[in-house]
Amino acid sequence: MSMWDKNKVGCILLDKKLAQPCNKGDKRTQKPAWDELKCTKCGLCYLFCPDAAIKEKADGFFTSDVDYCKGCGICARECWFGAITMAKEG
Repeated sequence: MSMWDKNKVGCILLDKKLAQPCNKGDKRTQKPAWDELKCTKCGLCYLFCPDAAIKEKADGFFTSDVDYCKGCGICARECWFGAITMAKEG
């Protein structure tokens, strides 16, 4: 058995007692907005979101979870097609 077989894949919190509820969206000043005419449903926004705040909708497009999105703009920067812009919150 190699050392890689012993490792867990991904960012997994093994001790659930260490987790605390946190709504990062409470401090957000901007939020992502998708232009579905430009979106190709590639999922790069989903892959690069550091907070797992982007969810796939039933139609295959993506949206942000307002409770967890902190408005960092990484999704907009990583979108190759310019389908995501950051809009002022409020």
